[in-house]
Amino acid sequence: MLDIAEELDRWAAQGRDFAVATVVAVGGSAPRRPGAALAVDADGTAIGSVSGGCVEGAVYELCRQALQDGEPVLERFGYSDDDAFAVGLTCGGVIDVLVTPVRAADPARPVVAAALRAAASGTAAALARVVSGPPGLVGRALLVRADDAHDEAHDGAPPAGAAFAASAWQGGFGAHPGLDRTVAAEARAFLDAGRTGTLEIGEQGSRCGAPLTVLVESSVPPPRMIVFGAIDFAAALVRVGKFLDYHVTVCDARPVFATAARFPEADEIVVEWPHEYLERTRVDARTVLCVLTHDAKFDVPLLRRALRLPVAYVGAMGSRRTHLDRNRRLREVGVTDLELARLRSPIGLDLGARTPEETALSIAAEIVADRRGGSGASLTGAHTPIHHDTPAPPAGRIGSVA
Repeated sequence: MLDIAEELDRWAAQGRDFAVATVVAVGGSAPRRPGAALAVDADGTAIGSVSGGCVEGAVYELCRQALQDGEPVLERFGYSDDDAFAVGLTCGGVIDVLVTPVRAADPARPVVAAALRAAASGTAAALARVVSGPPGLVGRALLVRADDAHDEAHDGAPPAGAAFAASAWQGGFGAHPGLDRTVAAEARAFLDAGRTGTLEIGEQGSRCGAPLTVLVESSVPPPRMIVFGAIDFAAALVRVGKFLDYHVTVCDARPVFATAARFPEADEIVVEWPHEYLERTRVDARTVLCVLTHDAKFDVPLLRRALRLPVAYVGAMGSRRTHLDRNRRLREVGVTDLELARLRSPIGLDLGARTPEETALSIAAEIVADRRGGSGASLTGAHTPIHHDTPAPPAGRIGSVA
C-alpha cells in the first residue's frame, strides 16, 4: 500500500475509514508486483491498482465488503480457460491479494497511519503485515523506520544486547514476543535492501509453532540519478529521469551552463568539478551516474572514482573513438579491466537516436534494462519473459522484488 501512501496519508489524516487491497504474491505474467495496492474509502472512492485493470472490479467489491464486516481476506485471482469472461488475469498470470480494512477502531490503524505518514514524507520505513496464519493475526501490523524514530509509543522492544539493535518498533502481532523481534529484524533487512516481499515464519518467531506468512513493504526515498555535464542532452535526460521517479542532480564545473533556468526540472544543480562532487556526495546501490561531459579533463578523474563505487550504473557519452581513447587514459591512471567492464560506453541502447530526447530515451532504456535484467531486444517474435525476476532475496524469503 505504500505505493499510494501520499493519498492514503491524506485519507488517514481526515479520519476516513478505508480498505486496502495489496498484491502479496504473483505468478506468471502478472502486470503488477507485490506491494501494488488499490484502496477504497467508505464513500466508494477508489485509488490505485492491483492488476492494471484485469480484476479491479472484483477487488473493489472485496474492499467494500471488508469495510462492512471488518474482516481481512486473502484472495487469489488467475486466468480462466473455461470462461474468458470470468474474473481473472487475461495476461495468464496469478496474483494473491490481501484485503485489509483500516477503520477507526482497528488496532492496526495507528501503525498503518504511521507507515503512510513516513512513506508520504519520504522517510525510509518498512511495514510488516500478517497475510496468513493463526486466527486473529491476519492483518496485524508492525512498523520499522530507518532512523528508529517514533512519533508514538511503541509496543515492544528487544532485550538489551539483542542482535537487532533498533531501540523500538511500532505495533506488533500480540502473539509470542519472539515473533515481533524476528519480524522487526527481517523487516529491517528488507528495508536495507529496498525490497518488498513475503517471508515464512513460525508464530513463535522461529520455525516453531503454526506457520504464518508476513508481507513486508519497504518505502525508501527515490534513487539518485546524477548527470554530469550541463548540455542539451542532459536537459532531456533530467526530464526522463524525473519521469522515472529519480532524484536528479546536475553537476558541472561551469557556472554559466549549470543554472536553474537551463534545468528547471532538476532537483539539485551543483557547480563543482565532477570528481570532487562525487567524492563528497552520498551514493548507494541504486544510484545511477550518467557522464555526459565528453571531455577528458572531466571524464577521466570522474570515471576513475565512479567505477570504484558500489552504484547501480555508470555510463559515459562519446563516440566509439572517444570510448577507446578514454579507456586508454583510464588505464594509464590505474583503472583495471575489471573496473572498466562496469562502464556502459557509448552510453545507451542502440535505438538509432539522434535528438537529445531520443538519446535520453536510449540512456533511460539501458538503465531500466540493467536494473530489471532485460536484454534490450524487441519483444516481437521473442520467447523470453516480458517481466524479469529480480535477484533472489536471502534464504527464507519468497516473492521479493526491488
